[in-house]
Order: sequence, then structure tokens, then C-alpha cells
Amino acid sequence: MADDLHYLPAARALELFRGRELSPAELMEAVIARAEATEPALRAFAETFFDEAMEAALEAQERYAGRGQPPRPLEGLPVAVKEEAPIAGQRNTLGSLPLRDVVAGETAVFVQRILDAGGIVHARTTTPEFSCAPVTWSRLWGVTRNPWNRAYSPGGSSGGSGAALAAGSATLATGSDIGGSIRIPASFCGVVGFKPPYGRVPEVPPFNLDHYCHEGPMARTVTDCALLENVIAGPHRSDVASVRPKLEIPARLPGVAGMRIALSVDLGCYEVDEDVAANTLAAAARLRDAGADVREVSLPWDLGAIAHTVSVHFGMIFGPSVKEVADAHGDELTSYARYMAADSERFTKADLLDGLRMEAEIYAPLGEILDEHDALICPTFAVPALAAEYDVGEPVEVNGRPTARWLDVMMTVPFNIASRCPVLSVPSGLARTGVPTGLSVVARTYDDVTAFGVAAAHEEAMPWFTAPKWRPPL
Repeated sequence: MADDLHYLPAARALELFRGRELSPAELMEAVIARAEATEPALRAFAETFFDEAMEAALEAQERYAGRGQPPRPLEGLPVAVKEEAPIAGQRNTLGSLPLRDVVAGETAVFVQRILDAGGIVHARTTTPEFSCAPVTWSRLWGVTRNPWNRAYSPGGSSGGSGAALAAGSATLATGSDIGGSIRIPASFCGVVGFKPPYGRVPEVPPFNLDHYCHEGPMARTVTDCALLENVIAGPHRSDVASVRPKLEIPARLPGVAGMRIALSVDLGCYEVDEDVAANTLAAAARLRDAGADVREVSLPWDLGAIAHTVSVHFGMIFGPSVKEVADAHGDELTSYARYMAADSERFTKADLLDGLRMEAEIYAPLGEILDEHDALICPTFAVPALAAEYDVGEPVEVNGRPTARWLDVMMTVPFNIASRCPVLSVPSGLARTGVPTGLSVVARTYDDVTAFGVAAAHEEAMPWFTAPKWRPPL
């Protein structure tokens, strides 16, 4: 175990801590050593706190030894927190060069819950500027790379979190998702990412009122993802949108035997890479073997309508949120941040109302499918991964043909439109480029437990990170 301790699942680590077979300091030391070995190549971390983390791990050790307070739910686990989330006294730059000296004055509720549960934040993970791209590079931190193949991106905007988990330089990690920013890195990096339904995890105002916006857990296993979700989820007095009562993902998840699961390889409108499609069909076969009734369905979605609806939403909310920085420091912003800021000027109040109507039209056929099925499975992203230095606005090649828009491959965004649906991304296989592909499990509104149950059943049939062949060749 000593050689690959950095890949130890969080739930297993807690068992070993409680049994006094492993100490938090030993795990932290292994994770830090792994980070020091991989970080020069990957750039998954914006900032590290290794000395402080080791001190905290030693304090956690005392709790497990029965000295002082009893251990808490995440006691002694290394947790990498996305830099976008504020932690009082730490930098909160949002990956933007003009904001490089900003220090947070308060801590986000969900991060405070991690700290209160004994999680140790040993590092902050990189993001694209303002978390507004499906890749992770910025003028502040450089290019974050995929541990499976460094020519590719780990995805975005929670790319640093995905890369750290895949590399073994974090045991758990956090992400945020406004267009796929948890699920895309989960897919590209071969890890598990959960976009909770809107309101499940408290958000920082005013984005708590943006129904596309979600904070969520990332991990290497479904069980570990549930472990972190159970800590960060639940209502809070600061967030009027936070849902009551608190939902706990149970330790014993429902099996898929007898479940009706809908399958769509293209969601009715996406061109999907051959490897992604083949891995999705293989995932469906695994669920059938586990006893599920998996049936292909057809969605009447139009890619242009989805792209327009999402663009209106981003244009009406994202653009104004960064306008002051863009106006004052436009020459310091990344090209994609300038693009997103400028794009917002195209839309009007009438567009916003029309966009809301279109959101309802897009959800309606999905709602019908989920009324007749327990869940829907589909690819997380239309291609295995984007190039490490891909810039928003550039075409993406799918099966030898370039697409016109970056949104043409983001199969995640329909489920930000359908924001009350919980979605888990789990690994579905490897592409010929050596990077993983992802399977999205979409459940009915606020039915998180079913989403976790389907994901766990698939993971049982195809576990990852359990052997060197299912780990990045670092």
C-alpha cells in the first residue's frame, strides 16, 4: 500500500484511521509527496499549504488516538478546494490577473462545512479565468494539463480539481458547475463528479440565485463522492434557495436490477466522437448485465436552440458580473474572458424572457423521458478531451469534421438548463488518445439517491484507480 497510498479512497482511509492501521499524517505525507512530484508538469494547484496541512494531520491523529475531541466525518482527509470558492484569509483571485492580490474576507458555507468536518485543505486548485471555460489555463497560473496525456486539458472550469484527483495529489476535491464545470473535468480525468440539483448545496450570493450554478463534490469513487456530498449539502440561513430538508446519500445504495434506464448517445442533436459513443454503449451493456432495463430513447432537441438558450443565460449573468474588471483591465484578461464579456452585450431583456421560455421547452421532453424511466444515461462530453491550450471560439474536430461552436461538444449544458436534475459523471472507458471518457447519469429532479445508485452499479462493473492500468501513466 505504501507505493500507492496517494490513491487510497477516502472511505477506506477513514476505516484505517479508526482502526489505527494508518495515520492521517502518513496519508498527508504521501499525498504531498505525490503533489511535489507531479505539480511541475500538471499545474493543478494555484496555492499550497503543505506545512499547515501536516500540522492539521498530526492534530487529527490525536483525535483518532482518543485524546481530545472525537474524530469528525472527514477527519484527517486531504481536500483540495477550487480557488473560486472563498476561504477567509486566502487568495481569491478567480484565476484573473487583475485580481491577483484579492484576499477573501469570508469562507463559503460549503467550505466551512468541510473544515468543520475535519477535512484538511492542503491546496487550492486552478481554474480558467472567472471559471468561464471548459479548459483550464490562465495568464495567472499558466496551463493545467491532463495527467493521462499532457497534450490535453483536464477540462474546466474545475480542471485543477480533476487533475489533482487523477494524479493522486488530493483525496477529495471540490468543484463548481455553471455549464459542466464539475462533469467535464470528471470526464476528461476519469474521476467522479456530481452536479447536485439546484439548491442542494448552499452557494455564495448572488450566484445562489442563478439556477445554472452548483457547488459539488469530486472524488475517485462514487462512495467518496457521496461522502463529501453528505458533508457539504443541506440548507443554510444565508441561502434562500437552499433546499430543505437535508438529504443524506445512504451508505447502502439501491441496485439497478429492475430499473428502467433511458439511453441516448447523442441527446438527439450532438455529433459524438466514435470512442465516446462506443464507451457509452459499453457502459449501457454493463448496466444491462447488472439487471437494468436499458432502452434507447430519442430526444427532439436542437443544438442551435440549446446554444442560444445557454448563451443568453451566460450573457445576461456572466457578462455583467465581470464588466467592471473587463472595462478597467481588459488588456490583462484572457481572450476567452474578453469574449464572454463582450458576448453579453448582444442580449436584451426580451432575450432573457425568451431564453426562459426556451428553457421550459428544452426540459419538457426530458421530463417526459424521466417520468417513464428511473434515469437517463448519455456521454458527458462529445469528445474525449480538448487540447490543453484550446481557446473558446476555436473549432473542435469531431470524427474528422470541425464544429462551428465550442458549445457544439458540451453535452453538459442541457442539464444546467434542467438544473433541478442531479447528474453524476463517471468514467466509461479510455479513448485512443489515452484520455478517459465519461458517462453522465441523469436522474429525476431532486432524486440524488437514484443517480448515485446507477453510478455505483456501473462503477462496480468497471472500477477505476484500483490497478496501475486504470491510472495515469505518470
